[in-house]
Amino acid sequence: MLATAACGGPAKESGGVGTAEKPVELRILANDGYAKQWQEQMVPEFNKKFPNIKVTIDGVPYGDQLAKTMLELTAADPTYDIVMADDPWIPQMASTGALLDLKKDAAEWTDAAYDWNDFNSAPLAAGEWEGVQYGVPLRSNMLMMFYNKALYKDAGVPEPTPELTWDDYMSQAPKLVRDTNGDGKDDTWAVGTYFTRDPLTPTVWQTIFNANGGELLDGDNKPAFNNAVGVAALQTHVEMLKYAPPGASTWQFTEPLEAFRQGKTATMFNWGSVYKGTAIDPKTTTLTADQVGIQVMPAGTNSSGAHRGIWSGAIASRGQNTEAAWKLVEWLSSSEGEVWQSNTLGVFPARTSTLDSTPEQAWLSPVFDALKMAYADAETGKMWRPRLTNSDEVQRILADETAVAMANTNDAAKALDDAAAEIEKALTK
Repeated sequence: MLATAACGGPAKESGGVGTAEKPVELRILANDGYAKQWQEQMVPEFNKKFPNIKVTIDGVPYGDQLAKTMLELTAADPTYDIVMADDPWIPQMASTGALLDLKKDAAEWTDAAYDWNDFNSAPLAAGEWEGVQYGVPLRSNMLMMFYNKALYKDAGVPEPTPELTWDDYMSQAPKLVRDTNGDGKDDTWAVGTYFTRDPLTPTVWQTIFNANGGELLDGDNKPAFNNAVGVAALQTHVEMLKYAPPGASTWQFTEPLEAFRQGKTATMFNWGSVYKGTAIDPKTTTLTADQVGIQVMPAGTNSSGAHRGIWSGAIASRGQNTEAAWKLVEWLSSSEGEVWQSNTLGVFPARTSTLDSTPEQAWLSPVFDALKMAYADAETGKMWRPRLTNSDEVQRILADETAVAMANTNDAAKALDDAAAEIEKALTK
């Protein structure tokens, strides 16, 4: 199947962009976290410019998405024209030979105003593999620090700044666990984030590790995290549980988000794209923009922290509507599309020009400032998950051993040694 896909190459007929009499139909395989929003709001906006391209977006749960995408790309008769790739997936998807080289194969359809050099290098790099640009950022994201200004003030703790170190943060955490109603029971806590077995849980200690100069893999793709710096980073993540609400050991994405929105935690380490639903939308939060701060994660010895999480749009090279597919991807990643997405959906932009502009929505200004710093830190510290053709297996191993360390709080060193041994074996298969 892989051989068939690799030999396919771009479709000879692009399908064009359709006409009123003969519209083009596109299908997109996307994450269910944003598929409905795109279908209901993004597609009508895109159709103002390209009315003859009909778009259907199918949402898939995150845990199933990579496997379904790989099956799709290696199928004899692919269904989808556009597939979405999380940050570490592009190498694995590109290995099928079934993705379009966007700078080369789509060059003749690309608008002259589409400026590749305007992209911030950190998010654009998520769609590149071995010198080929297979994807472009359509939903940029970074793991960032949210903080509740009122809870910090009430606890007598200074608001975080980008100069805040992990040592500072951990020394302040006990003061942020408080009984606010005088009934003798704590009802607000310092922190909420990922703690349970989940592929994204290791990104928290990975960011701490990177901020202290560590790299997960060395130049030969050998594990390089089972050392004193890695152990200290994982131990910091484990110790956050002491200052989190009861039951936080089972938390993934949703639980810390809900706790923070309800004013139960003073800080949250989560994906920055939740800012709008956390600080702006009264339907989803009890907080307001003047109560919520957002910035990079605390600093290590080398830099502050921010883990990259970019959703890139890629095009199936054997599809019959490659030109129309590129027109949608091009529009959504253009300056025009980014500005619309940011102001309407609260989606983070990837272009320098967008980040340097004055957004229509005032609440985006501090977000853009934090995002620019986060991109710079990610680029400097290589703050992303392993980028390999079997990156999902590597991240699964890290998740498994992180869960071991969370359950056995004195076993961080052993957990990382075991993870390194398993990963080395996986990478030599």
